[in-house]
Amino acid sequence: MDSTLPAVAEELLKEIKKAFQETSHGKEMFSFRLKFIFGPSAVPALDLVDQRSITRVKSPSGRTAYQVLGSSGKLYTCYSSCHFCTCPAFGFAVLQRNESLLCKHILAVYLSQAMGACQELTVSEEQLTSILLAEEEEEG
Repeated sequence: MDSTLPAVAEELLKEIKKAFQETSHGKEMFSFRLKFIFGPSAVPALDLVDQRSITRVKSPSGRTAYQVLGSSGKLYTCYSSCHFCTCPAFGFAVLQRNESLLCKHILAVYLSQAMGACQELTVSEEQLTSILLAEEEEEG
């Protein structure tokens, strides 16, 4: 995990990862702590993980991004390396109002990494660039 989150959040995600590596389950025993630390994003993020809505997109050069199919059916691009999501909730609740640590999409990325529930997709450099540029075009 990258150290862009508060230490308590990083530690919880590490514990979840360890529990899943040892027993292949553990979501239920961490549910309360997830809700306490991440607030209302926790349950929807867990739902996204359960639905296997997170795909790690990587290129031959090693560049990665995550695509999360949101509950609305829209595809959002997330960057765990810099703790950023293209969804409106991230811009509003995280960046503007500072009401939340992260949106449900970024939390779903972190949880899917910890639980080993992330789908993998290898694309060419050009395809990854197109994915990233498509997000910019939609925003502009």
